[in-house]
Amino acid sequence: MEEKLYGDKARVEIERKYLVKGDDWKSSSDSVFVRQGFLSLDKNCTVRVRSVEGTGVITVKGPTKGISRAEFEYEIPVDEAEEMLGSLCAGSVIEKRRYRIPQGDLVWEVDEFFGDNQGLIMAEVELNSEDQAVDIPSWIGEEVSEDVRYFNSYLATNPYKDW
Repeated sequence: MEEKLYGDKARVEIERKYLVKGDDWKSSSDSVFVRQGFLSLDKNCTVRVRSVEGTGVITVKGPTKGISRAEFEYEIPVDEAEEMLGSLCAGSVIEKRRYRIPQGDLVWEVDEFFGDNQGLIMAEVELNSEDQAVDIPSWIGEEVSEDVRYFNSYLATNPYKDW
């Protein structure tokens, strides 16, 4: 499970996203299977529901400004998350395997997509500030942090297979 804040406080998510090249990143990482969908795709407020190996999570995100946005995240019963994924989501449900790769003080999360987004592999790293220096691993390719096509909310209605 991702390390996020669950509770009644928002936090600012500062995240950089990259395409991944090669498969050197797979050598020593743990992973979880993620199913996620979007209850709202409004650019000012997205609402996401996830099922992550027995845990349900609902996340509300504010508008993106640069590489930052407000984020509220709460654990919910997994059966309710699954019900929402099956009946309430806009677009298609995204399925992916998420790998967590520690490097120095940061943890890279690599998403290997399946289904309609098969073939897409992206890495993201959460930062403490927008100008935080990042040591880029050799398996990291082009940065796509501000390219909306690589937002999961976009992929739900515009799958990678259709590009």
